[in-house]
Amino acid sequence: MAIPEKQIIVCQSFRVAGDKKGLCHKQTNGFLQYIEEEILDRGLDCLLSATTCLKQCEKGPIIVIQPENWWFGGVNSEEAIDAILDGLEDGEPPKEYLLSA
Repeated sequence: MAIPEKQIIVCQSFRVAGDKKGLCHKQTNGFLQYIEEEILDRGLDCLLSATTCLKQCEKGPIIVIQPENWWFGGVNSEEAIDAILDGLEDGEPPKEYLLSA
């Protein structure tokens, strides 16, 4: 199996003790399925990963694109996800959600 060109990391607020805290997991219900479907529909070479807390709770929900190291905050809608994936295809991150580049 080939190594994917990109990785999309979605904070799911997992903590060491196993408790979900923070708001990312509360506001991203169904997002993983939606993102995976969009990856397939768009033909993107991406691995989608749910992760532990990314420690940006006050800016969440958080999505990170690697290897670009684009950090996005306030990603709480399909519209936001679409903008991020559009930016990934275009090579230019949507500034309205961008925390860092």
